[in-house]
Amino acid sequence: MNDGLAAKVRSVIAEHFGIDAKRLTDEARFGDLGADWLDRLELMIAIEDQVPGVEIADVGADQIDTIGDLMRVIESVDNDRLGAMLIGMAQR
Repeated sequence: MNDGLAAKVRSVIAEHFGIDAKRLTDEARFGDLGADWLDRLELMIAIEDQVPGVEIADVGADQIDTIGDLMRVIESVDNDRLGAMLIGMAQR
């Protein structure tokens, strides 16, 4: 994941929970931030709305326990989209 995307996602998370972005290490657990599954679902929707090109709807909110988990999900979706784009370009 590029640094700009990671910074934007962390910014949305910090804003959503009203905390300092410096607290958002990859090991930080959403439960420790006071988030239940609904808070995580709302966060994923906020990220999709505020970060262009990010879609994470295929993952259950209850399967994401840490900031790192969320970043890896976003990175895998981003990589899948890039791979599909490259395959499409190669087929032309």
